[in-house]
Amino acid sequence: MGALKHVGIVVWCVGIAACIALSVWSGLDDIIRAVASVGWGMLGVVFARVATVSIAGTGWWLLFPGRRPLRLGAAVLLRFIREGINSLLPLTQVGGDIISARLLTFWAVPGALGAASIIVDVLMQAVTQFLFAALGIATLIALGSDASVAATAAASLAIAAPLLGGFYVAQRRFGHHLIQFVLSQFNGDGNWRLLGTVDAVYQGFSSIYVDRSSLTASGFVHMSGWLAGVAEVLIVLHCMGVPVSIGEALVIESLIQAVRGAAFAVPGALGAQEAGLILLCGMFQIPADQALGLSFVKRAADLAIGVPGLIALQILEGRRLAASHFRRAGQPQMSLDLKSD
Repeated sequence: MGALKHVGIVVWCVGIAACIALSVWSGLDDIIRAVASVGWGMLGVVFARVATVSIAGTGWWLLFPGRRPLRLGAAVLLRFIREGINSLLPLTQVGGDIISARLLTFWAVPGALGAASIIVDVLMQAVTQFLFAALGIATLIALGSDASVAATAAASLAIAAPLLGGFYVAQRRFGHHLIQFVLSQFNGDGNWRLLGTVDAVYQGFSSIYVDRSSLTASGFVHMSGWLAGVAEVLIVLHCMGVPVSIGEALVIESLIQAVRGAAFAVPGALGAQEAGLILLCGMFQIPADQALGLSFVKRAADLAIGVPGLIALQILEGRRLAASHFRRAGQPQMSLDLKSD
């Protein structure tokens, strides 16, 4: 995690520099006016973001097999924490997923099952995002807009498809056997413990994938979350006085999410989101200052959602430390039943 943080800080600084450069190029005064014109529409954007993150948390919760080890509210809370870490901290956009796998142990979820649920959830998000981007490309073609952008996006999806397939195969029996073979080439007691951990994670994969109905439900829920995000673009551009159809907003939202996904190594997709929105909005004759205004309103929603998530993270960590202190001191513990949250 330490190396991940150092790399993230460097890329984070580069992304901030790119945002500043694009803002100066587009005209700071024009961007400020565009953002200010949104006004009370910001509340609508925040509500839309709350809905999308809550939907994503529900999609993740559905993946847990059998009698789910944590309540829906806890899964949604952890999803907000994941969002806050991925959007606001100088870690790659998977940092929140790694930390959330650890937080699941606060609800007595076995570490292997927690890790398996996070990995499958990441795959479900990627697959539904792929379908969302494909829908955006189809809409772009139907609108008769820039054919070169549609061709480039389609080529990117063609590259992403086998990667998604490989990610799925890695979670199944072939991937299990491959990892077992690689680890078996090393000697030592630590190697056998690691093999046991790997076996437990793959047992978690099996228990998740055997429930096809829950997988299907999770996929539909995640897809509805991506579609709900279109409301952000509609609200912001409407408040700016920009006439945009639902189809055009769908194209912008779906392809900018694809850009963010491709830039997963960049904390918050800083710079990538801004450049992508300038290009995508330009296809519909939306000026660069308004495109950047849209991006910065989305960044404001990141803050509105992410800061409470980070505060929740600190509260959870504080409660865990307090419980640990009381156990060591042999004193009666405070009420720290996280399962009741």
